[in-house]
Amino acid sequence: MQITDVRVRRIEKEGKMKAIVSITLDNEFVVHDIKVIEGEKGLFIAMPSRKAADGEYRDIAHPINSGTRDMIQRVILSKYETSAMEMAAEEAAMA
Repeated sequence: MQITDVRVRRIEKEGKMKAIVSITLDNEFVVHDIKVIEGEKGLFIAMPSRKAADGEYRDIAHPINSGTRDMIQRVILSKYETSAMEMAAEEAAMA
């Protein structure tokens, strides 16, 4: 399985959530609403989830093993950081 596209929508307001991401797998399957969150140990991703009747949040879609989760997180955070650098460069050019 390969991630063939990553689309990052940055969140401008203050808070721990920094972006919402969509990924395409093998040019055939899309997962929307993956969140990039800033935690105490740095950035991490949270898979799409919904609130259950008991008030707990449960993932709608998620990797089955940690190797796949690590690969998805690595690709998403790399794209997020690239987009952050591009945005900073654009802002500097406008100033």
